[in-house]
Amino acid sequence: MEQVRTLMSVPPIVVQCGDDRDGEYEQMVSAAAPLRRIPTDERSVLSVNYTSGTTGKPKGVMYSHRGAYLQALAMVGHTGLSPSGVYLWTLPMFHCNGWCFPWAVTAAAATHVCLRRVDPAEVWRLIRSQGVTHLNGAPTVLSMIAYAAEADTVTGTPVRIATGGAPPSPAILRRMTTLGFDVTHLYGLTETYGPAAICDWRPEWDGLDMAARARMKARQGVANMISCDIRVLADDGGDVIADGETIGEIALRGNNVMLGYLHDAAGTAAAAPDGWFRTGDLGVRHTDGYIELRDRSKDVIISGGENIASVEVEQVIMEHPAVLDVAVIGVPDPQWGEVPAAHVTLKPGHQVSADDIIEHVRACIARFKAPKHVIFGELPKTSTGKTQKYVLRERAWHGREKRVQ
Repeated sequence: MEQVRTLMSVPPIVVQCGDDRDGEYEQMVSAAAPLRRIPTDERSVLSVNYTSGTTGKPKGVMYSHRGAYLQALAMVGHTGLSPSGVYLWTLPMFHCNGWCFPWAVTAAAATHVCLRRVDPAEVWRLIRSQGVTHLNGAPTVLSMIAYAAEADTVTGTPVRIATGGAPPSPAILRRMTTLGFDVTHLYGLTETYGPAAICDWRPEWDGLDMAARARMKARQGVANMISCDIRVLADDGGDVIADGETIGEIALRGNNVMLGYLHDAAGTAAAAPDGWFRTGDLGVRHTDGYIELRDRSKDVIISGGENIASVEVEQVIMEHPAVLDVAVIGVPDPQWGEVPAAHVTLKPGHQVSADDIIEHVRACIARFKAPKHVIFGELPKTSTGKTQKYVLRERAWHGREKRVQ
């Protein structure tokens, strides 16, 4: 770190944290004069955020002052932050600049409550002792909270929790609801300052049963207030029919789309050839205008010419009462080219066989979509809680060439 600081014309102040030094930061803030710097160009680069590399080589995503400012205000509006809010940091601040919530919480004059790491026991202690009103995190974080030994129903006003990074299963959404959390599903990428879409709740859904409400919450939703309408593109470049069935690629545009990739003009042009950023995510548009992801383009399993969406299989497996987490990938098969394989993490104290998982899937969806292999154990994760499917794929395909069908 010191080597990097010596190369900078204006090196940042470094504050070392630790159990015996936690007061240092507060002392420095108290002694400092107010700082106000206004950019001369609102579209100049504010920060560079690197993608996590879950689907390839990390890329430097350039954020502008304007984009971050507007995204922060959008998050204030969509999540109901206010001066009485208490925001618990279960989401890493380094990931998409914490979805712009460092600025959003501050803009709303709400209270930041920080964690060194996601510790479910500490999360529950702080929810109770600090009166936490808001927190965010990937579905993995929701599972850690929901199935912690300390988990208990939140009394009073529900804690508002936003989740994104992967489609949450209806099972975890139901569990969080019963514990007293109000879950909102967000969708976005590093390239979109975090959440570009939000599954805004509609009053007419209040009368649905819990299972149906969870299915609605699991959708990715509609564009946030500073984004253009989300498009779902067909192969010919037009928009797919809004029938909830026809699949296309999600494309985004608006104030919260990156300036581009650092030192990569070709990559920037390829990502947004016509001004619409291609996400690489496949989804459908429902008749009410809400989008729903079906899979990432590279996660679709093509088995004997049939397309199998890994997300669909994962959500069915998550319905099994013994399952805590799951990732479904395609693995080599001499007859079909590739077949689904499920990597499953069980809840503590639960036991289940591979055949039980397979039969559970067969009972819920088309039998050919059921995994042919089930592997039990911990899933590889990024520092933000996303499952690294590429690691699982590399293990499965090592030394073998994936056949294109």
